[in-house]
Amino acid sequence: MPEPDRRPVCITPTARDRDDLAEVASEAKDLATSDVHTMLRWAVLTGPDLALPGGGATVSRWELLATVAAQDLTVARVLEPHLDALAILAEDGRPPDPASSWGVWAAEGPGARLAARKDESNGWLLDGRKPWCSLAGSVTHALVTAWVEKDDRQLFAVELADPGIHLEDDAWAPAGLARVITNPVAMTAVPGRPIGPAGWYLSRDGFWWGGIGVAAIWYGGAVGLTRRLAAQVSSREPDQLALMHLGEVDACLAAARAALNEAADQIDRGSVTGHHAKVLAARVRHVVATAAEDVAQHVAHALGPGPLSREPEHVARVADLALYLRQHHAERDAAELGRVLLEPPEGFPPW
Repeated sequence: MPEPDRRPVCITPTARDRDDLAEVASEAKDLATSDVHTMLRWAVLTGPDLALPGGGATVSRWELLATVAAQDLTVARVLEPHLDALAILAEDGRPPDPASSWGVWAAEGPGARLAARKDESNGWLLDGRKPWCSLAGSVTHALVTAWVEKDDRQLFAVELADPGIHLEDDAWAPAGLARVITNPVAMTAVPGRPIGPAGWYLSRDGFWWGGIGVAAIWYGGAVGLTRRLAAQVSSREPDQLALMHLGEVDACLAAARAALNEAADQIDRGSVTGHHAKVLAARVRHVVATAAEDVAQHVAHALGPGPLSREPEHVARVADLALYLRQHHAERDAAELGRVLLEPPEGFPPW
């Protein structure tokens, strides 16, 4: 098995000279064998110093996420929602306790509904069931969406030590990201602090910017796979097929990197807000997800069965990336991109 590559993952050429990214890469690699609580403690220490999206250094934030992902996708999966929550709370103007760790739970599912009601004495109280709550048994707090009207949702901050919170058993047995346990959570009269008005969470530009941050993690995961291919190609005289696969993955990564770099620049210049932010997120996520899936296929074809049968780290990276990429809904999200392109004020066609 090749020695781990602890270099930073670059979206811009200057990232190669960032000592902080080299340190993050080494820390993330060392954390890969730790438990989730240790990863969360590291996330809590990392969060306060990280640039917020849209603040002029968005690409540096995404390079950190990509660098962590290239080392270990479980560490990245633990880190990302905590950082997303800090960014949301910063937008709301009320930073959290610096020792707290956070999840973000906004998914909806059949047979599950979490509702918020205003109580005269106790403020907002949350009742019901929330599906797909990642790390519910590990984080101290969460940002959770709840229904305040029939068709309107609002974001609330909750403390998971509250006695009204109950983690339901679930048959969580994925091949990838197995340590990032996801449970349904039942709530009974749980106090919730409102974060923004109704509808704010999903309508804010930061929602779309955060979605591109997840794509930066996919890019980093693809870089991790590509480094395994590069190690094999460098260890022997490559044939034409090996060179073809190496060239293909380089082109895929270049496309993803260019899309992320352009998006970060546009966000920091303030030129993508509202509908344009939604279009940009849909476009970049699709470009990066497609590139990452193509990289995974080329690496699999080039390496053959050996690493998949003898290298636990490679096996985990393949499985982790495959599951993480399913946050992108493939053809459905491509169709959604096509739909939003036709909505005003995009100015169709935009190319």
